[in-house]
Amino acid sequence: MDFLNSLKDQLSTAYELLAAGWGLQLLWGIGWTLAVTLVSMMIGAVLGSLVAAAKLSHRGGLRFIGESYTTVFRGEPELLVIYLFYYGGTQILTGVARSTGSIGSADILNMPSFLGGVLAVGIISGAYQAEVFRGSFLAIHRGELEAARAYGMSAWLRFRLVIMPQVLRLAVPGLGNVWQLTIKDSALISVTGVAELMLTANKAARSTHHSLLFYTVAGILYLVMTSISTPIFDKAERYTSRSFLRPK
Repeated sequence: MDFLNSLKDQLSTAYELLAAGWGLQLLWGIGWTLAVTLVSMMIGAVLGSLVAAAKLSHRGGLRFIGESYTTVFRGEPELLVIYLFYYGGTQILTGVARSTGSIGSADILNMPSFLGGVLAVGIISGAYQAEVFRGSFLAIHRGELEAARAYGMSAWLRFRLVIMPQVLRLAVPGLGNVWQLTIKDSALISVTGVAELMLTANKAARSTHHSLLFYTVAGILYLVMTSISTPIFDKAERYTSRSFLRPK
């Protein structure tokens, strides 16, 4: 009975705090988390495509650049990369602005927190997406590429009609994993001041002294976001595979 009464009190307290405004703040935090994740994935897709092409190149210099990129940004702690981009970016911007006379010698030009965060997370995401795209390209049957060349297709036509559709089809499951990883990495940019879900939960926990409640709610919300994304990527995989026959 004491346990039930205690649970009832906890639920009542949780409802009062969420209804008092923290619930809405957490919803805004979800919006910022999804915005950071989406923009970071788009940045990562561009970088990942270029890096994958470099790693598949016949030129040793390009392969070295591609390998170095994926090795560095998959091997370094994500938080360190965010610090480098945000605080390092602030130092670079300040130095440039001072040298041009745009600001005084005692002034500081801060890197925009959202920009610094998505650039850092996007570059990390790009390292993982590069491996996904590279693996997808290598999984294409070589005979199809040879047949396209024999048919007289130009390089652009081969890319558009043969390579791209199959790379997308094969990459979707891997991109789903990168998406979930990027959602989790987005929590780290709370150090830059972006009011995403983790920072909002931190503020709520400090303000109300109900740390267990708000960190639990944040954990549940992250789980909901990643769980919802799974069937979305499953549907995307079926859509991109609609023109291909699967072996039985």
